[in-house]
Amino acid sequence: MLPKNRKPANAQTPAPPAHPATASPASSLIDNLRQLLGRYVPFSQMQPEHVDFFITHAREAYFAPEEQVLSPQDGPVRQLYFIRQGAVTGVRGVTELYEGSFQYESGDMFPVAALMGRRAVTATYTSMEDTFCLLLPQEAVSELMSLSAPFADLLNRRMLQFIDAARRSLQSAYSSQTLAEQSLEKRLGEVCSAKPKSCRPDTPIVEALRTMHQHRIGSMLVTDDEERPAGILTRYDILGRITLPQLPLSAPISAVMTQPVQSLTVDHTAQDAALLMSRHGVRHVPVTAGGRLVGIVSERDLFVMQRLSLKQLSTTIRAAEDVDTMQVVAADLRQFVRNLLGQGVQAKQLTELISHLNDVLCQRLVQIIAARHPVDLDDACWLAFGSEGRSEQTIATDQDNGLIFRSEDPEADRPRWLALAREVNEALDACGYPLCKGNVMASNPECCLTLEEWCARFERWIEQGSPEDLLKASTYFDFRPVAGNLALAEPLREFVSQRARSPRFCRLLAEDLLRTRAPLNWMGNIDTVVVDGVETIDLKMRGTAIFVDVARLHALRLGVPEVNTRRRFEALAHAVSAEEHHSEAWISAFEYLQMLRLRAQLEGPPSPPSTGNPNILRVDSLNDIDRRILKESFRVARRLQQRIELDFMR
Repeated sequence: MLPKNRKPANAQTPAPPAHPATASPASSLIDNLRQLLGRYVPFSQMQPEHVDFFITHAREAYFAPEEQVLSPQDGPVRQLYFIRQGAVTGVRGVTELYEGSFQYESGDMFPVAALMGRRAVTATYTSMEDTFCLLLPQEAVSELMSLSAPFADLLNRRMLQFIDAARRSLQSAYSSQTLAEQSLEKRLGEVCSAKPKSCRPDTPIVEALRTMHQHRIGSMLVTDDEERPAGILTRYDILGRITLPQLPLSAPISAVMTQPVQSLTVDHTAQDAALLMSRHGVRHVPVTAGGRLVGIVSERDLFVMQRLSLKQLSTTIRAAEDVDTMQVVAADLRQFVRNLLGQGVQAKQLTELISHLNDVLCQRLVQIIAARHPVDLDDACWLAFGSEGRSEQTIATDQDNGLIFRSEDPEADRPRWLALAREVNEALDACGYPLCKGNVMASNPECCLTLEEWCARFERWIEQGSPEDLLKASTYFDFRPVAGNLALAEPLREFVSQRARSPRFCRLLAEDLLRTRAPLNWMGNIDTVVVDGVETIDLKMRGTAIFVDVARLHALRLGVPEVNTRRRFEALAHAVSAEEHHSEAWISAFEYLQMLRLRAQLEGPPSPPSTGNPNILRVDSLNDIDRRILKESFRVARRLQQRIELDFMR
């Protein structure tokens, strides 16, 4: 047994004596260490010779239970610690007690920030049990970083490295279902066809049609003298623009082309093209580089990349004539998302795609139902609140919506709009979007208001700031216009941006969001809830909601009009000049939790527990990478809440 209660391995004094319980790994351990390290990031991504470099340059140290490993008094850190077995906890001093404690387990490396900053640690590290560490000297760390990009990336961008590893793990779980499909994250430079046929604006229509016929192409792009896209003529335009109007074929193509043309660059993705086609109802998208036409991507190009096409789904929705058709298409969404998970599409893109398709479905339902009511949609705007308003919807989502209507006599006109809203809410429910249990729906008279009434309601919440008002604000202030006259929502957004900046209101929001703390216990482990004998965590209420609330609070304080959480964090980082790795950690942690929510909703919670909550995750269902990054994500959430305390509660 190695001796206990002796000087820590990182004692920082000039020419420190060798640690009596420290030695280079014995040759008999090297093979075992290779296998052990291969289980953890970044070693699982490193070249074998670089893993061997770590092993041969490291020395092993043993720490007895409750033995001090590192402290601020030891001075600048000179070596990196890798926990081979055991656990180490860190507790900060009294002046930083608000940050709490944290724990490192087998596979963790510490103290990365102090080592990279060539400074002392700010916490006291203590072993919790018999603990064995591999210690890599600072010089060897620097050399290995120059040799191995994965090793350097983890030390420089710890959070993002774990996120990327976790996403690849999740992707592999679904890839068997989508093996034949290409990724929507492919750059258009890799997807688009070679430079397409094009002509100048003064080209006679007959010449353009002849070229299209000879080369069997469905469109003719029109470019200016600098080869920039100026317009497009497709075969679908010929009947309505040339044949029926009996336009002379000698007329220039500029007389019938669609302009301006929707285009993307080679650096955009196939997903960008799919969304553009869906939103604008186009089938061809020119691709440019430096403004010059270099290719074109068509609906067919994207269709072969997906067995279930985004454009196909949105086109079917737009062409639907009844709720029954909508129900069938809505059921395809779950499979569509499962396919995209297999392609490696990230949470931000998945939730944006889900929200987009939900928007299209809602828009069409409003149109179909409005045709049966004595209303004019130019006098109203359908609003989405909450996650749909933020374009962050997951699969399991209920309705949060409202209506702005224009009227000189609101009480006389409101019943007509309520009747429309009630039928739309019921249709959405039939399509798999349950009625809101809190009645945050346009069919509720409190959510069917004129612009003036909405402003008065928001003003009351801001001024009164009761707990109930704060709960409402957290849902309603994340609004986005979806259907009808979208311009009606612009004055309301401006109103919120101006009035919700009140210091008193922001402080109340801060107090509210601090009531639910990041789920880490005093040891720094995940604070779970036991249900039916199983450890669980609510990924929404104790995870993503913290990030959403923090981003909203800062956006309201700064008068930022964005409602999407990612874009709010980006705006915050710019406003406070945050270091890039900090803002990346905020966004990556939030989107990783979103990804776990999507997976839990698609797979359903294993039994037990049967809570009926689609956001409940069984912690024992996570692999090692997922457990580590989940804890890391909660640490980011805790740091954000600590910053809220400093900024708003003093």
